[in-house]
Amino acid sequence: MRSAKTAPQEGTKPGSDFLYLDIAEAPPGGRTDWLAGRLRAAIADGRIPVGSRLPATRVLAADLGVSRGVVVEAYQRMVEEGQVAGRGRAGTVVVAAPAAPPVPAAAPAPTRLFPPAPGTDIFDAVRAAPARIDLTPGVPDLAAFPREAWLRAERTVLRSLVAADFGYGDPRGAPALRRAVAAWLARYRGIVVDPAEVLVTTGVSQALGLLAQALRGVGVTRVAVEDPGSLGVRQHLNNWGVETPPVPVDSAGLRVDELAAGDVPAVMLTPAHQFPTGVVLDGGRRRRLAAWARAGGLVIEDDYDAEHRYDRPPVPALRATLPEHVCYAGSVSKLLAPALRIGWLLVPARHRPAVVDARRNADLGNAVLPQLVLAELMTSGALERQLRLLRRRHVRRRDAMIAAIARHLPGATVHGAAAGLHLTVTLDSAVPDTELATAALERGVKVQPLSWHRQRPGPPGLVLGYAANPASAIEAGLAVLGEVRRRRP
Repeated sequence: MRSAKTAPQEGTKPGSDFLYLDIAEAPPGGRTDWLAGRLRAAIADGRIPVGSRLPATRVLAADLGVSRGVVVEAYQRMVEEGQVAGRGRAGTVVVAAPAAPPVPAAAPAPTRLFPPAPGTDIFDAVRAAPARIDLTPGVPDLAAFPREAWLRAERTVLRSLVAADFGYGDPRGAPALRRAVAAWLARYRGIVVDPAEVLVTTGVSQALGLLAQALRGVGVTRVAVEDPGSLGVRQHLNNWGVETPPVPVDSAGLRVDELAAGDVPAVMLTPAHQFPTGVVLDGGRRRRLAAWARAGGLVIEDDYDAEHRYDRPPVPALRATLPEHVCYAGSVSKLLAPALRIGWLLVPARHRPAVVDARRNADLGNAVLPQLVLAELMTSGALERQLRLLRRRHVRRRDAMIAAIARHLPGATVHGAAAGLHLTVTLDSAVPDTELATAALERGVKVQPLSWHRQRPGPPGLVLGYAANPASAIEAGLAVLGEVRRRRP
């Protein structure tokens, strides 16, 4: 059978969906120059990002209705210019963008990266700031993400799905994940909960937003918070129109006597591993908090990195003993990766309908496939194995940071060493900790000032994450902090 080239039908114009290329725009005799120019422009402005693959020469030539030689020649010119490279069966890949014209120097920023009163965009700015060593808290060991286990779980999930499973899911979360979370909480946090009561969220941040909406609907616009306590949590609640009066934290946890003396209907706290001090809410305080809650108060429990404990027995969640008085939020951000954006929320029955309505109105629920993969990790034992691996690694890194603090920050007091992913140090210094953080970043080391997490005055300090760094980086980072501190006694 003879093959023949198919000419475009009468009345149609050959063109390509790729970059909306229209061969009619090419000048006579200049098709190769025109095509190479269009490709260069698309790479320069980001429509074809570095790392992406160009269409096969046969495919693009057929789409444009030109000989394959035109496309081959255009690609070859870009190969010679170093913008693309042939990768065999992987095709032609973009490896570099054209050099951009020099940009005039911008005016100096009107504020420092570590201002005494940070705005709501401060964490975006901190994450974007380049640093040789990043010791900011709240970052797990991202290099330890269990890629192989995730891929195995993903293949298992995909083999079992039917067509209907790819439709819209339950806005409360995939039933399989809700069952897995209920089992995980019973095993590790002492919480007995029906899977129907588990609400899947995009992390603790969304959980707090959903609660804020539900509580405002019943007139609750003030939620007390720990002091020191998470700046990010405080900002998030404020953004939803919720006031956050401070309650002091000491070596036994939240001062429940001061909470009870205040006129607030709800409190937000991290009782298992307080952020940033690392203290545990002790037994006496727990009993007084339970009495306050039974008298009409509502507790919002952020179970911040509670699984990451090293030198102490496990502490059960408050929700385990006060199910109708505690809203409980947790996630896998500190156990696997923040990028997954998967968390969960348990709320008392009286608030559940309003929270579910807010969840539905937010985005119809999380992506279902990652939920099912996480459920498989939980039920197969892979997540438990990952936790054991992380605990061993974190202990070594924590010990390396404690030793480095002793060498380079003599006189500093270390807090929160028994659990978590960070240490807090307080300093006997008159220099504001925001100045120390600024000077450290100028030398390539990123930390967080403790004062950011205070609403009331207190001694200066730094909050230092260790989970994401090997011992060598921790040592180098603390050496820089020591130098900075010596220059600012």
